Amino acid sequence: MWISILPLLITFIQPDSIALGRDIRGELAGNVLKYLKEGTVSAMNFIKEGTAHFEQEPKDEKNILPEYDFIIVGGGTAGCVLANRLSEVRNWKVLLIEAGGKENYVMDIPLIAQLLQFSEANWKYNMEPSGNVCLGMKSGKCSLPRGKVIGGSSTINYMIYTRGNRYDYDRWEKLGNNGWGFKDVLPYFLKHENMMIRELGEERLYHATNGEMPVTYAPYRTPLADAFLEAGKEMGQRVVDYNGKTQVDFSYLQATMRNGTRWSASRAFLHPIRHRSNLHVRKRSLVTNILIDRDTKTAYGVEFVRDNKKFVVHARKEVIVSAGAINSPQLLMLSGIGPREHLLKLGIPVIEDLKVGYNLMDHIAMMTLTFVLNQSVALTERDALSSKNLFEYMSYHTGPLSVPAAVEGMAFYDSKNPHDEEGDPDLEIMLLAGSLASSSFAQKTLQIKEDIYETVYKPIEKCHTWTGMPVTLKTKSRGRILLSSRNPFHKPRIHFDFFKDPADLESLLLILKKVLELSGTQAFRKYGSRLHDIPIPGCKHFLFGSDDYWRCALRHFAFPVWHLSGTCKMGPAMDESAVVEPRLRVYGVKRLRVVDASIIPVIPAAHTNAPTMMIAEKAADYIKQDWTQNIH
Repeated sequence: MWISILPLLITFIQPDSIALGRDIRGELAGNVLKYLKEGTVSAMNFIKEGTAHFEQEPKDEKNILPEYDFIIVGGGTAGCVLANRLSEVRNWKVLLIEAGGKENYVMDIPLIAQLLQFSEANWKYNMEPSGNVCLGMKSGKCSLPRGKVIGGSSTINYMIYTRGNRYDYDRWEKLGNNGWGFKDVLPYFLKHENMMIRELGEERLYHATNGEMPVTYAPYRTPLADAFLEAGKEMGQRVVDYNGKTQVDFSYLQATMRNGTRWSASRAFLHPIRHRSNLHVRKRSLVTNILIDRDTKTAYGVEFVRDNKKFVVHARKEVIVSAGAINSPQLLMLSGIGPREHLLKLGIPVIEDLKVGYNLMDHIAMMTLTFVLNQSVALTERDALSSKNLFEYMSYHTGPLSVPAAVEGMAFYDSKNPHDEEGDPDLEIMLLAGSLASSSFAQKTLQIKEDIYETVYKPIEKCHTWTGMPVTLKTKSRGRILLSSRNPFHKPRIHFDFFKDPADLESLLLILKKVLELSGTQAFRKYGSRLHDIPIPGCKHFLFGSDDYWRCALRHFAFPVWHLSGTCKMGPAMDESAVVEPRLRVYGVKRLRVVDASIIPVIPAAHTNAPTMMIAEKAADYIKQDWTQNIH
């Protein structure tokens, strides 16, 4: 029965833990013991919930069939949606293959989302150093967390639910992707949505309340969340529903949560159908090759490895690759679909010459713009993990532990047309009710060099702080994913100088200045908010606070916010950079589709979990239309 709480204890308390400092570990150990002694009933209830969570996930199928109608590669957000929708057809047999293992109930505690990046649920990818960005990170590399677990990145992300703007999808359509305009995709957003914020759910044109994925506010707020909205009003902005008619302006965070816990794609789409006999789920299995008949260029199955043993399984209808923006292009290239010159250089026979791995996109942000407070109104690691707050969360799923990675608010700006009420946002601010200094594992999450942390952030570790995270949404720089070898167990090389186009640096500088304005409002000044002004050692030659100083700081600390997309680009036949056509079938190869964020042609102004669900919903309908005429 202790299986559900043990990972929490081990993660936080083990002597060699990379997550917490030694003093925090000792204090937390005492808090946990105190909690277990004084809160026996709630502890047992939490354990029961964790046990039930394990039992509700579809089992790891040991006796897989030699052939299925559909094989879905990747049990992340898109794979979970597809598995649900395709297995609705009772005479279709569906196999979902995931490289990672089971989701853990402890993963669903919102505040500790960053900790999951140190677990085996993360592929732990890193960018190749460019010498132009990530200068403050160890080895000049920014980390790129990706979910390696049932539920994929929806199991380790920050639970942020944003769809993007109507103009984003209209642009997709204008690029030649018929059927992907906003009017076409909105029904697919609504199909899975369960809007649990009552006043928003009443707006039926933009929201639905019957879907599998709950969307709600966190049950706990610090005073900073209200200050954020008040600050926006002081600056002439409105409070809006950014998933409604207009996206521009301020809001509390809308999150994929329910009852104070994370709601991953697995919990939403797989748990309710765990008893469907026509769906098999195979875990801890890495697909190493797509089987393709070279004469007919038809996909007919996959090879995968589990426990050092190779398996082959065939697909009667289709192989669907939903492994994400890094793993999907990697698998296609390993299977002979990709840039001819690159594949031949590695000795991989070319089946189809396509621009696989190009067009890598992400939003860019900075998590180190820190403000110090003179009142105890933020979230700190020591306070959040007190025995009192452990008791509250495990008893009622409320309190500080229910805040998704300390993110409490969002604001969107249209810098090109700032007075347009509907707007087409290109900039974003995220409010974090804490900072790099208030969490002993945040530094390791970003891989910030220890000497920089010691100089800049250690002096304010005991202070209450907040962070305004500037984000640029319409990035122009593009990266590329390349194979490092023919070995499927070797990580690919990820090249992404996200300031290669100087316009991206200037856009981020622009929204950074908006964050500085926020701190100067009365709403924040009443808590004594002041900019933390110890300069970054590598930028000391610039005047602190000048534009050149901030440009230097951005080159040190800006990072991709893990919305990787675009590497198997969707486009019409005339688009030479396209990998899949608008029905997501791979060009030149029959019975093979890609369905995940890698097909995105131009990244939307959205955190990409919601768009990925929409893509999978729409793809499921395409697949049903292509293979049957009477689906009810």
